[in-house]
Amino acid sequence: MRWGLLGVVAFSFTVPFTRVAVDSLSPLFIGSGRAVVAAVLAAAALAVTRQRLPHGTQWWRLAVVGGGVVAGFPLLTSYALTTVPATHSAVVIAVLPAATAVLVVLRGREHPPRAFWIAAGTGAVAAVAFASAQGGGFGHLHWADLLLFGAVLAAAIGYAEGGLLARELGPWQTVSWALVLCSPVMLALAVTSAIHEPPHATPAQWAAFAYLAVVSMFLGFFAWYHGLSLGPMAQVSQVQLVQPVLTITWAALLLGENLTWTTIAGGAAVVLCAGGAVRARISATAAENCRPQRRQSRGKIDELR
Repeated sequence: MRWGLLGVVAFSFTVPFTRVAVDSLSPLFIGSGRAVVAAVLAAAALAVTRQRLPHGTQWWRLAVVGGGVVAGFPLLTSYALTTVPATHSAVVIAVLPAATAVLVVLRGREHPPRAFWIAAGTGAVAAVAFASAQGGGFGHLHWADLLLFGAVLAAAIGYAEGGLLARELGPWQTVSWALVLCSPVMLALAVTSAIHEPPHATPAQWAAFAYLAVVSMFLGFFAWYHGLSLGPMAQVSQVQLVQPVLTITWAALLLGENLTWTTIAGGAAVVLCAGGAVRARISATAAENCRPQRRQSRGKIDELR
């Protein structure tokens, strides 16, 4: 839980610092450039420690992780944050814990109780309702909201598969190999962006970009995947519920964004629903794990009789 919380604290600055960086830097450059910098660090760490190469299907699974957290989430959120405030994005992204739990359930072919699906579905509806309310009425989603929901799906896929793969390759090795695997594509995107729109930014904006590259894209995953690998994944993912609260706080303190009652109510609703989904899955997992023990105990009782 402590490792997971450390990763969440690191990730909670991602949206505000992305909002700072996109004021001058291209969203494509931010989303791809941060991955290139992180890939250089990852390649150095893998070389120095002489890590063994992944094998077989692990490469395909690393591609899934990379597509979700190396390419998908950074690029989609960077484009979305060019038009929406960080507080708005934090509320929409707050559905991520429930989305991650759903992907873990589907990936593991689990059968959680009805309460899990009700909570997860309600959280998704709450996030859509909040985005619609701020976009001009129900059914009028802004294109940035669609990008944010796409980012949530991408991150959930990357978290779920990365947490499982971290048990085989190691936590920091998983994100490092994913970064290295995606580096040719991300480098091509970064160079293309720099040619068409040469990057110019203030020192504060470059500092925000550096944080996104070194911490959000690299070091934060060390702690997050380590926590998920120790597991149980459903329980560790609970700490992700504090991320939108922290993100909204940083946005208010660092960016001076106003906290409206709509933002507070929307964030609370989504977080509560996501928490309900995660807790329902934990209860179901605990009950399932207890069944073999109960059968074993009954068998011993029968033998004694």
